[in-house]
Amino acid sequence: MESESLDLSAVATHAPGPSGQLPITAEMLLTQPSGNLFGLSMNVGMGWNPANVLGSEVLILSTHGGVRAPDGSPIALGFHTGHWEVGLLVAEAARELSSLNAVPFAGACTDPCDGRTQGTTGMLDSLPFRNDAAVVLRRLMRSLPTRTGVLGVATCDKGLPAMMMALASSGSLPTVLIPGGVTLLPENGEDAGKVQTIGARFAQQQITLEYAAEMGCRACATPGGGCQFLGTAATSQVIAEALGLALPHSALAPSGQPIWLDAARRSARAVLRLGQLKIGARDVLTSAAIENAMVVHAAFGGSTNLLLHVPAIAHAAKLSRPVAADWAAVNRKVPRIVDALPNGPRNYATVQVFLAGGAPEVMLHLRRAGLLDTSAITVTGETLDTGLNWWKDSERRHRLRKHLLEKDGIDPDDVIMAPDRARSRGLTSTVCFPIGNLAPEGSVIKSTSIDPTLIDEDGSYRHTGPAKVFVTEAAAMRAIKNGGVVAGDVLVLVCSGPAGAGMQEIYQVTAALKALPFGKHVAVLTDARFSGVSTGACIGHISPEALAGGQIGKLLDGDQIEIVIDRKNLNGSVNFVGNGTRLFNANEAALELAARAPRSDLHPHPDLPDDTRLWAALVQASGGIWGGCVYDVDAITSLLAKGLSTN
Repeated sequence: MESESLDLSAVATHAPGPSGQLPITAEMLLTQPSGNLFGLSMNVGMGWNPANVLGSEVLILSTHGGVRAPDGSPIALGFHTGHWEVGLLVAEAARELSSLNAVPFAGACTDPCDGRTQGTTGMLDSLPFRNDAAVVLRRLMRSLPTRTGVLGVATCDKGLPAMMMALASSGSLPTVLIPGGVTLLPENGEDAGKVQTIGARFAQQQITLEYAAEMGCRACATPGGGCQFLGTAATSQVIAEALGLALPHSALAPSGQPIWLDAARRSARAVLRLGQLKIGARDVLTSAAIENAMVVHAAFGGSTNLLLHVPAIAHAAKLSRPVAADWAAVNRKVPRIVDALPNGPRNYATVQVFLAGGAPEVMLHLRRAGLLDTSAITVTGETLDTGLNWWKDSERRHRLRKHLLEKDGIDPDDVIMAPDRARSRGLTSTVCFPIGNLAPEGSVIKSTSIDPTLIDEDGSYRHTGPAKVFVTEAAAMRAIKNGGVVAGDVLVLVCSGPAGAGMQEIYQVTAALKALPFGKHVAVLTDARFSGVSTGACIGHISPEALAGGQIGKLLDGDQIEIVIDRKNLNGSVNFVGNGTRLFNANEAALELAARAPRSDLHPHPDLPDDTRLWAALVQASGGIWGGCVYDVDAITSLLAKGLSTN
């Protein structure tokens, strides 16, 4: 009940307070809101020198998590490495701002980890968190009314898109995004994507307990940064740079290293310069910036989760949201030119992509091909064209590319390739949107992730097989581990969309299948979404979802499913074509589906939080998953008004 050594008589009730005077004027006392004046009192109360308290106030928002001792050792852990070190970026930017006579403020909204929550009820909050975090970050920005600019520091799957959504809404306010970088590969071990399959591989007796323990221990080789593969975290960093929100060659920097810290210093200078030039977020985030981001996404072969995040960023910036047809058009004209985990063929790590030149090197190739709008303004205060001209002749570019060759023996032109070289290596465009009687409103597949040995001579993947239907991810995983899924099957996972499970990410399913000797011969259909590191013939975002009356919710075990993906022309279909006893033509299949009732066992996840149920209802009213899972306030209030008028 009490600490024995506590000196109770030492409790103080008064203190002298900071010495000196606030540099206020009579005009300030007469015209300034009381909050502005009291804010100065609190600033010096926190230790700021009164003589410098009227400097330009810059807010640094981050997704920092955990508590670190001065030597970097953990006092309290964060949720993931991606936000564990970003406080160092905050501090570096703040010191630079202080040296330039600005007054830095710092706030944080930490973020979850999709790796930690895979296969758990934590995943039910993952995508909905993005919207909530964007709301909190926007509220924090507005809660410092005297701010003259904002720096956003973020790294990973949901915190970084949320930060970009918040910055995108800033209007005339200068904003700069500082990507939180990536972790390094272990010298002798597995990357953070592969290591997430140790459970499935052990269940299939592919690895020993000792091997699993050793690989699991060393996979996150350094304490900070996003994962080593081009998943949602890394793709989001690249997209921030392509949008012009982040400085050139700041995405994918190795966390904790001097070149990573340098980006924070340069970003601090940049946000002040934007203020001098009167360039705000609305001047950077334009329709051209959104188009450039989609082009760079295609060239990298990035995570399909950006199909949710880029429209959300556009919506926050009050721009038109790209739809599936826009993504398809971009992917048909833009070649994939980056060889990175998990797309291959050689699977270079994100830090190696950074050394090969990262986003600006990719954009050099895209500029030569006439695929970018290089007149777009970036947070450098200059056009994208000016930034690429600098990059082309910079010492940074030439030294880092040479360093990759000397350090790892990797030719940077094998990582980021000219289009002709990429085609000769078999790299194809990434995203395809299959439709059909099971996905009348659309679906998505990262077609580059299909095993190349399954591709026909005409560049198409074809698979017809019996459905194995599961209404929970846990049931699907049990079947995979226990032999309930075999070669030729089509694993169908329903009730995992927004209304069922918050549109959960099902990497543990796709990763477990990849670990099976026959896994490449199993296709996946789901109304859930996939991790950026997922591979295989995996079709997600199937709409409508099962719990919204989607046809996928009518499938039974043994139903015959036909999948066709044309990787050259980026066309695809996913259709119910038979019921186990006979095959149907298109008319018969449509009549059979129309006659069926939804499965009797469809239900939301039993632990689905009310917060996520509310999120699902709001995003459905706002354009659903193809609208970016946003909150469209006008659409929501209009529907509410209609509902009230009928009562």
